[in-house]
Amino acid sequence: MGAGRAGWRIHGMSVEGYRHRRDGRPCQDACAHTVSGQVTVLAVADGAGSRPRSEEGSRLAVDLAVEHFVRRSSAAVDTPPGEAVHDLLADAFHDVTKVFLDTTGASAVDFATTLTVVVLTPGWLGHLTVGDGFVVLRAGTEDGERQFHALPQPAAVSEYSNETVFLTSPDAGRRIHTDCVVDPGVDGVLLSTDGLAQAALSRSAAGAPTPNTSFVDAVFRSLDTTSGPVSDSAHENLAALLRSDRLTALNADDKTLLRAVREVRG
Repeated sequence: MGAGRAGWRIHGMSVEGYRHRRDGRPCQDACAHTVSGQVTVLAVADGAGSRPRSEEGSRLAVDLAVEHFVRRSSAAVDTPPGEAVHDLLADAFHDVTKVFLDTTGASAVDFATTLTVVVLTPGWLGHLTVGDGFVVLRAGTEDGERQFHALPQPAAVSEYSNETVFLTSPDAGRRIHTDCVVDPGVDGVLLSTDGLAQAALSRSAAGAPTPNTSFVDAVFRSLDTTSGPVSDSAHENLAALLRSDRLTALNADDKTLLRAVREVRG
């Protein structure tokens, strides 16, 4: 997955985790992006490991997400930031779930998957997630150091549960979390599934996730460039990182990383 337009350089991939490589099973994560005019949409999904067709579910989810979120956002690109953006994101999610459920029919639960989406427009950044995917933004500097910010994730199903909500869950529409960010200083966006949570995030004393600066900074910097397509070596380097023993020791699950950085204009 290579470079995009509209001022953003985009690159990402999904790789099978150690357990799936060991058992000869396919990767159940997926990622996708699209660019239309002034709108860029990024999406990642993590198929439920216990469901027999979750690999297909995650791919269907990201494909539908980039289609419907870009359609809704392009038709309302001048929407002012605020509640209208939250409504736009929820409406796009409704479009995705309707087509997803119509496509998978009575077997929908077999395709269970999470979904995390970011919409980039000239005036605002929109974020919607259901499940345990996460997003980190790069924006601004402090004492000459780049600053990174983890966007909020949905609340846990209950205080005592680590259960994940899926796009196919009966209450998915009530479990989504949306954000509208207005910050012209945002120059990097990272989306990931929970297979990279231990590497990319730390937990504060209050329990809120904070970015692991060394990891996310390196991931962004390796994509920063003036122009041109993503090289084969950059693609191979990212694959090697995601399959590395260091990351596998933290989490043996499938891993997805989708990143976008503002292109430097000459």
